[in-house]
Amino acid sequence: MIIKYLCFMLLLLGLKTCLCYGRRRVRLTNGRQLRAARALLGWEQAKLAASAHVAIGTIRRMESFDGAIGSQTATLLKVQTALEKGGIEFLDDDRPGVRLKERPKPRTR
Repeated sequence: MIIKYLCFMLLLLGLKTCLCYGRRRVRLTNGRQLRAARALLGWEQAKLAASAHVAIGTIRRMESFDGAIGSQTATLLKVQTALEKGGIEFLDDDRPGVRLKERPKPRTR
């Protein structure tokens, strides 16, 4: 519990840190990244909320953060997983971002 608190505090201070939950790494770090991912998929907030099994108010609140998203790590992972299943790839470097995953090209005979 102390480690989660310390990671959260570092994130709030803008220092680079790795938030981990089990073996999964949280790559969804800020509200702008969340809004961009949803826009790339053309999803409404309601569709994302249903896909992630969270309340629509949770999505609205998460998107309202300009900086780091203040949310439970498990909730962030639910939203991140839903977006990844939808075709989003999270970029994790000094400038977090999103892009559509490369879709496999159809095989031709």
